[in-house]
Amino acid sequence: MARYLVRRAVMLVVTLVVSSFVVFSGASLAPGNPLSALAGGRSLPPETIAVLEERYRLGDPFLVRYFAWVGDALHGNLGMSIALRQDVSSLIAARAGTTAELVLYATVIMIVVGVGLGLIAALRPGKVDSAVVVLTAVVVAVPPFVAAIVLIVFLSVGLGWFPAFGGGSGVLGTIHHLTLPAIALAAAATASVARITRTTVKDQLSREHVQTAISRGLPYGTVVRRHALRNALVPIVTLTGITTASMIALAAVVERAFSLNGLGAYLVEATLSKDLAVVQGICLVLVTTFVVVNTLVDVLAAALDPRINLGAGQ
Repeated sequence: MARYLVRRAVMLVVTLVVSSFVVFSGASLAPGNPLSALAGGRSLPPETIAVLEERYRLGDPFLVRYFAWVGDALHGNLGMSIALRQDVSSLIAARAGTTAELVLYATVIMIVVGVGLGLIAALRPGKVDSAVVVLTAVVVAVPPFVAAIVLIVFLSVGLGWFPAFGGGSGVLGTIHHLTLPAIALAAAATASVARITRTTVKDQLSREHVQTAISRGLPYGTVVRRHALRNALVPIVTLTGITTASMIALAAVVERAFSLNGLGAYLVEATLSKDLAVVQGICLVLVTTFVVVNTLVDVLAAALDPRINLGAGQ
């Protein structure tokens, strides 16, 4: 296990280096004059242009600018927003909480509802199983922005149960305001988790050792919990982790739909205003979070099933 963890740590570092290079290259090599992008399309006096050229090292070679940017990022310095003239790290920190709360809320919904529906379908064959299969087949095809519109129309504007915009304040106020965004973000992922849970649990229930345990008179609930669900955890955990990481990027659509002050919405705003330093900083944070979450999922899956660790070492 120790060798596996070291190998995963090395792969994590390599992936982060490659990701940071892609983020910096994508923003730096985008069509157009970098100085125009930094200026946001506005006409600037010569002294301001000179300051920008010095601050962003526009006269230096590409690799020199990249290593300088990475070095500053490792010290928590992501540059200065040209639009707001504020520290990018502070701007990101002020919005990261909303995105983290939204993704965490959506993840809880995905695990509780998705695993619950999958178990019910696996343990109740017939009409209940068919209903869950049909329901999840429909929901899994609904993208977050469509789910957001439907929820706003029916549950916010129509019934008035939940607010349609804003993040709220306090614990209960935040939960109230984030309920619809979290449902919109988690809807398709919840259906996917329900379907994989149903399939894997049904597969485990048909295994010989499980049928033997049932024939020996062990309580059915104990057999399901100890033999079927435990062995089905690896694919469920893997899908849940990967989906959670992908929701970090999808949160941008939901945040825009519900006017939430999160990282995703700010990334769209910064892109439209051509605030290069903010775009680079947010992309680096999102990619780093995505890579770290995926690595943690792989380590957790290896801990649940040692065969993954052994297979990787062969």
